[in-house]
Amino acid sequence: MTLNATVASVTDRIVARSAPLRTAYLDRCARARDAGPKRAHLSCGNQAHAYAAMPEGDKAALAGATAGNLGIITAYNDMLSAHQPFETYPALIRAAARAVGGTAQVAGGVPAMCDGVTQGQPGMELSLFSRDVIALAAGVALSHDVFDSTVYLGVCDKIVPGLVIAAASFGHLPAVFLPAGPMPSGIPNDQKAKVRQQFAAGEVGREALMAAEMASYHGPGTCTFYGTANTNQMLMEFMGLHLPGASFVNPGTPLRDALTVEGAKRALAISALGNDYTPVAEVLDERAFVNGIVGLNATGGSTNLLIHLVAMARAAGVVLDWEDFAEISDVTPLMARVYPNGLADVNHFHAAGGLGYMIGELLEAGLLHDDTRTIAGPGLARYTREPKVIDGALAWEEGARETLNDKILRPARAAFQPTGGTRRLSGNLGTGVMKVSAVAPERQVIEAPARVFHDQEEVKAAFRAGEFEADTVVVVRFQGPKANGMPELHSLTPVLAVLQDRGLKVALVTDGRMSGASGKVPSAIHVSPEALDGGPLARIADGDILRVDAVAGTLDVLSPGALDRPLVRPDLAANEAGTGRELFTNFRRVVGAAEAGASSLIPETVQ
Repeated sequence: MTLNATVASVTDRIVARSAPLRTAYLDRCARARDAGPKRAHLSCGNQAHAYAAMPEGDKAALAGATAGNLGIITAYNDMLSAHQPFETYPALIRAAARAVGGTAQVAGGVPAMCDGVTQGQPGMELSLFSRDVIALAAGVALSHDVFDSTVYLGVCDKIVPGLVIAAASFGHLPAVFLPAGPMPSGIPNDQKAKVRQQFAAGEVGREALMAAEMASYHGPGTCTFYGTANTNQMLMEFMGLHLPGASFVNPGTPLRDALTVEGAKRALAISALGNDYTPVAEVLDERAFVNGIVGLNATGGSTNLLIHLVAMARAAGVVLDWEDFAEISDVTPLMARVYPNGLADVNHFHAAGGLGYMIGELLEAGLLHDDTRTIAGPGLARYTREPKVIDGALAWEEGARETLNDKILRPARAAFQPTGGTRRLSGNLGTGVMKVSAVAPERQVIEAPARVFHDQEEVKAAFRAGEFEADTVVVVRFQGPKANGMPELHSLTPVLAVLQDRGLKVALVTDGRMSGASGKVPSAIHVSPEALDGGPLARIADGDILRVDAVAGTLDVLSPGALDRPLVRPDLAANEAGTGRELFTNFRRVVGAAEAGASSLIPETVQ
């Protein structure tokens, strides 16, 4: 199938824009590759330290330079349900490596925080920066330079982007990402959402809310709604860093273990010591990132990835901007309805045909690059196959060619809507984005007076006081990365949804983030430049008429003279200490704009 003209032109534009950065990056990776396995250049004392705790057989293999050594970067902790299964992975990986004549070591651990725990709490102000900390921690782990290949154990919101940034920084090494899979389905998502709204409206108490939440988040594995964590897993498959079909297999199953074992073996097979060398620098090229953007739009994925993909790409010498996302969204059909964009969860999506079916459809429609390199071999068409355990052995068979539930997953030619779930908004208030895949068409344009707040608790207090009685654009400013680390404003979703259900037209405009679970309320988010950095939001006052138009892609204040006011300068002292925030002062000082990836690691000259 001929590649779609828009996808082709956007890819060409990214290639041209990225050329200087990408060339320098590939040159750096080539020099590291040409130096050969680093442990061969270490002194005997260096090597003895690296192998001291290994079994004697592993020591002998490594000392003789006859075996590939696999470095494991793990984000294991047993507080995150999605990461708890990783506790047993290192033993599986070591055994798998030995079975093919190699060795494996846990190179290091990285922190992994749960946004579900910190939502609406001070700790959420560290969440975005944790991505950069994860990249730094993985860099420290791999700096020992004794590895021929790597596997990364991570799933959730900032963890996978941080690990991808680290993998790209060691681009001469292969990198295989091994997921843990989603927990089994709990109570229906619409039931959980209803209880949340009832609690926000004061109709039920905390006991009912707690019971609903515990019935939803109830076991090991990823949360089953289609938020940032599961969007990450989709991307790893679309971008060729997972084994085909690995993303949404439940933990603790024979298939999950078989995929983990095979992933370890594959990581060694594609090292420079073999005949199928596949460094991650060659996997993470411009085409792979375009495929990821297509997947993001086709699935209605998390808005957080509009920040993370930009940062991940920069680490691999690829320069993305939000216009790329918008143009690809315009030609990508929305093929999935998974909560919060529908009632189903990722287990239902997987059972309906899942990513394999979707990739096949998008390839057939000419919307994906099939000529990418992947850890499974050349060509994305490999990712239309489905893994199975047959007679105790892992095998891949042809995947679904028809959807098994068209209320969840549809073919490209009969999608839920002809365009993707992402809109870029631009106007005199700056540039932002909106996830529209769950926003009803009649709610995608709102023109109404502004109510201005400086944190989400102020919004909730106004709601409890009954202050929202007319159509309103709620502005929550000083929530950007420089101001307070850009926390998600997820706890506003139930409140604004209640107002919407009462018949009001409401929208949110913020320089902060919403969760990957943002849903039916139109929300212009990530507005850049942020208010603290001189953005126009710092001039808006209560009563100004704002127009949020996802159809035309505009974001404007219409009141004359509004942008002539002095900038508001807030007191942010309360955000600067406590819950570890004082440790991140320098991150807030140097972080770049949201549209450049909100990174503290990218030099200012390439922001």
